[in-house]
Amino acid sequence: MKVIVIGAGIIGVLTALRLAQAGAQVTIIEAGQPAAAASGASFGWINASFHVDSDHFNLRLAGIEAHRRLSSELASDAVRWPGCLCWEEEGEAFDAQHQALTDLGYRLRIIDRAAFSELEPSVAAPERALHFMDEGVVDLGQLAAHALRAGAELGLRLTTGVRATGFEVQAGALRGVRLPGGVMAADRCVIAAGVATQGLLEEVGVALPMLDRPGLILRSEPLPSLLRHVLVSPGQEVRQLPQGGLLAPTAAGHQADATDNVRETPDKLADQAMARVAKLLNRPLRWEEVTLAARPVPQDGLPVMGACGPDGLYVSTMHSGATLGPLAAELVATEVLERGLTNTQSALVAPYRPQRFTG
Repeated sequence: MKVIVIGAGIIGVLTALRLAQAGAQVTIIEAGQPAAAASGASFGWINASFHVDSDHFNLRLAGIEAHRRLSSELASDAVRWPGCLCWEEEGEAFDAQHQALTDLGYRLRIIDRAAFSELEPSVAAPERALHFMDEGVVDLGQLAAHALRAGAELGLRLTTGVRATGFEVQAGALRGVRLPGGVMAADRCVIAAGVATQGLLEEVGVALPMLDRPGLILRSEPLPSLLRHVLVSPGQEVRQLPQGGLLAPTAAGHQADATDNVRETPDKLADQAMARVAKLLNRPLRWEEVTLAARPVPQDGLPVMGACGPDGLYVSTMHSGATLGPLAAELVATEVLERGLTNTQSALVAPYRPQRFTG
């Protein structure tokens, strides 16, 4: 089976790898460079503590386990499991968050100021925090590179700098993907094109409205080892990279950020975020780089996975791909190759079909 994957972000690359491992002839088509858009500017936090509802929690929890499987399989060091310390909420809201996650069976504990200081001695300790022991971080660029190398050994091909412009459809079935130079034949196609997904699907009469969700991520100058966990404070998320730099979104409450445009220049937003981190660590800090990416967020904020439009066309788009990428790859590749999902897999993906936007 010939399969084209449109998009070389983390969703597209991992899906292509799973397809190649199952024996498909796979080509990735990417308009830019691998993991250069949203995947290349991700905070990279793997978690299920942020979720919309119980279905979304279960999906993200399964995403954590899929990351562990993939890391073991690739022997990749792109993923680490430092855990997270969260005190974003206070008072009754803190208690409600703790109770809700406890009811869902999430592994966590409440720690006091003294315990926090033992875990993070460089940080101004709050009165109490939630410790999510099983959460991780991922370098999506590095993970994508590892996956592409593994896929190349199986015949996976990558075409960059080429933009898909549409689809060749005959008798209601996909026959190929249109490129500037002609049509590349395919039996199946997976659209994993991030914010370009909406436009590609409109070409075949499929509605998948996407939100405008620009996000800025900054990286600080290299620093001595200061942080051991992902930190989620009331005004800022931050973590430290293995190379020493601090990584932080410029938006407070990045996970739930609903800003639809960038209202100040990137340098001003980076200055403000760096000031919040500096206050948290009680030391002067300097940022070196800030990157803007358009996060792929469907209209209702939830993932989209499944068949749509002509026979043979599939879509996979979501935020956060950092948490859900390996799981989405497993689920979509299984369906594309008609291998049949298990009952558990079917239950996970059922709320996220593209048909919810069209009835």
